[in-house]
Amino acid sequence: MQLRDKQLDARHLLERGRLAARVCTERGVPFILNDRPDLALEVEADGVHVGQEDASPALARRILGPTAIVGLSTHAPSELRASRDEPVDYVSAGPVTPTPTKPGRPGTGVSYIAFAVANTSRPVFVTGGVTPESVPSLVAAGARHFVVVRFLTESDDPRGAAALLRAAIDRNLELTGAP
Repeated sequence: MQLRDKQLDARHLLERGRLAARVCTERGVPFILNDRPDLALEVEADGVHVGQEDASPALARRILGPTAIVGLSTHAPSELRASRDEPVDYVSAGPVTPTPTKPGRPGTGVSYIAFAVANTSRPVFVTGGVTPESVPSLVAAGARHFVVVRFLTESDDPRGAAALLRAAIDRNLELTGAP
C-alpha cells in the first residue's frame, strides 16, 4: 500500500504515514510512502517510491538502508534505461492514459508498458488508467503488477470495484499462464 498525497505538509503527512504504517503492519501489508525517504524513515515505512523530480533512489537507499523497498517512476524509455543503474526494487511505468493524479503528464500508451516489461528485470507496476476494461491490453503487453487509484477512490462501491478489478486481473493472467 502506498500513501501518496502531494498536498499535505510534512507534519500532516507524518500523522497519516504513522497511521497507515500501523494499519499495514497489523495486516502484514508492506507500506510505501511516496516522495519522501526522510519521512518514510520517520514513520518506519517499509520503503519509499520516488519520482523523476524527487530525491534520487541512491539517496533514498542510503537513508532507508539495504532492506527497504525503493521504487522509481518512469515515463519514457530513457528514464527506464537510466533506472538500470539505480538501487531500486521495482519501477512504475506510465501513466498509460492521462490522469489527474499526474497533472500535465501525457499518457505513455500501452506500447511503453510492453517496452518497460521487455527492458528491465525488475517488476514493472503499471500506472494510470487501470480498469477492468483496460486490464486485457495491459496484460497482453506483459503487465503483471497494477497501481490503482481513481477506479477505487471515485467508485460509489470501492469494495465492489476492487472485486471487479481483481477478477479481471486474475482472469487475464490465467489466460496467459502467468503466475
